[in-house]
Amino acid sequence: MAKPRTIYTCQNCGAQSPKWLGKCLDCNAWNTYVEENYTAPTNQSRLPLIDLKKTAPQLLNEISAEEGNHIPVGIAELDRVLGGGYVPGSAILIGGDPGIGKSTLLLQTLGNLAKLGKKVLYVSGEESATQIKGRADRLAVAEKNLWIVTENNLEQLLVILKTQKPDLLAIDSVQTIYSNNLSSAPGTVSQVRESTGQLITLAKATGMTCLLVGHVTKEGSLAGPKTLEHMVDCVLYFESDQGHAFRILRAVKNRYGATNEIGIFEMTNKGFKEVGNPSHLFLSERGKNVAGSVVVASLEGTRPLLLEIQALVSKSGFANPRRTAIGIDSGRMALLVAVLEKIVGLSLFDQDIFINVAGGLKVTEPALDLGISTAIFSSFRNTPLDPQTVLIGEVGLTGEVRAVSRMDARLKEVSKLGFTQAFIPQSNAQKNGVEGLKINGIKTIEECFHTLF
Repeated sequence: MAKPRTIYTCQNCGAQSPKWLGKCLDCNAWNTYVEENYTAPTNQSRLPLIDLKKTAPQLLNEISAEEGNHIPVGIAELDRVLGGGYVPGSAILIGGDPGIGKSTLLLQTLGNLAKLGKKVLYVSGEESATQIKGRADRLAVAEKNLWIVTENNLEQLLVILKTQKPDLLAIDSVQTIYSNNLSSAPGTVSQVRESTGQLITLAKATGMTCLLVGHVTKEGSLAGPKTLEHMVDCVLYFESDQGHAFRILRAVKNRYGATNEIGIFEMTNKGFKEVGNPSHLFLSERGKNVAGSVVVASLEGTRPLLLEIQALVSKSGFANPRRTAIGIDSGRMALLVAVLEKIVGLSLFDQDIFINVAGGLKVTEPALDLGISTAIFSSFRNTPLDPQTVLIGEVGLTGEVRAVSRMDARLKEVSKLGFTQAFIPQSNAQKNGVEGLKINGIKTIEECFHTLF
């Protein structure tokens, strides 16, 4: 038996050092090194999960493409985020803040799949079977093909999986699973990496789909090594602002679909309810003829969304005026304010400026630039905008309005919700047109303001 020795492992990136370091040399994180006992692995330390016959090289044109087809879950918003459903043999990682609804969505998903005849296994390392049963009763989940087990040990779990042979495995959460082959505590980098690696290997070998729930750190990223996100096929994040009943599920990585695709849910006392028309939801409480309010068309993944941008510009009582942005990048707002001062000639050096995306959504797309700039101009001049107008376009540093992608999908959403005119980049206007919608092609931000006001 190999002699154990002590090493120190960074809990942020997985880097190892023979001595403790205050700052990780790889990821520059502070106070992340944890002492672990390390023993050199032996040939028996890992279970042979893959049949050697299946590892032989295969010709590309002889491989069946049917194995990669999506299987719908039965929850439309989740299917949209996954790219049409889950793929057999894939590994899906779901992260989010505590209490945001990860376990609730997981149980609803398993209930739907069990109803469709799939054999599913729910492994809980945090709750007892009684607690899970109580949540299932509240969500009206009582399917015969849904199996529950409370287990933390990886070796015991692998034995259960070989006996049960489920179509889909759900683990809540992956940070609670530990292997006897490692002496470190559950939740450490080595334990998370080893447990996840063996489960994904088994999933690829047997065609079993693996749903993993992951904890997040105080910075909002998934706890554990960054390699955890590289190991899985799909990474989903739950997003929500305090005070909002809506939850946004976003795909930040997807090998079988579009990234940045979002699904919107409403949390109720009976679980998650899908929001079929989010654009109508975000605009339902919009005021009419209010200065500083502008509607923009954003694109999240493949889904067009109409959002309300609110701006408030007021005289500052301080030497350094405030610049606050909620839902957009504050650096992007500072850039647009500089363009308005230099190109348009607005005097904003002594003005407090506040920008908000109504509904709690966080958007990083540059196509909102024209709407943000117009909202600031409208609030500064205290002049309302026509409520039936939508603005789309990226603003450059010289005041030009640049083209954006997928303009046809955005304009169809604008027309569907009853808006009558849209201001878009001139290069997009030459290629797109929607019946019943007046298209105004513009080249510069000054031209836009001259036409609008």
